[in-house]
Amino acid sequence: MAFKFGKNFDEMCYPFMYESASLCDFEIITDELCGHIGAIISHLPEDMPDIAADLEQIQPLAFHINGSIRGRLAVSEDDQAWLQQRLNHYKAEVPERLNGFVLPRGTPPIPQLHLARSACKKAIRVMVKVDQEGKDVAMLLPRMCNMLCNFFFVLTLVINQRRGVVEPEFISRSYGKDA
Repeated sequence: MAFKFGKNFDEMCYPFMYESASLCDFEIITDELCGHIGAIISHLPEDMPDIAADLEQIQPLAFHINGSIRGRLAVSEDDQAWLQQRLNHYKAEVPERLNGFVLPRGTPPIPQLHLARSACKKAIRVMVKVDQEGKDVAMLLPRMCNMLCNFFFVLTLVINQRRGVVEPEFISRSYGKDA
């Protein structure tokens, strides 16, 4: 049995919801990403206007990424270059914290940043499936989502450092010299 929408438009949240292809999954995940970014912005302390300004520029990029497979590519190399510049800016603030992995802890917006990071990873994985299903995916889209994932992680380090919070280091039993 194939699902299909009825006549009541209130019973339709998204016109492509019943597609069997992975493209709709990608669009739902990037929609989720945009929501996470909004939550992050709403939880930012007032003394971090630099981060707020960057996230306010990034949030619409999430929706531009969202429509860039089904529709026309709506992000550019200039957007990617800007994101790289902002990532480098924040990495310079926490160079000693970039060597390793930490347990994702902290007060808002730290959990929301980690959720946004995970949404980026989900979007990348679904883009792999969309591409395998025969739909062209511009390489800029997974590149940008990878960088956004790293950007959100670095922001957790920056915000926690500015707050005086040190995250517990995670030492993997699966990888590393003792594995």
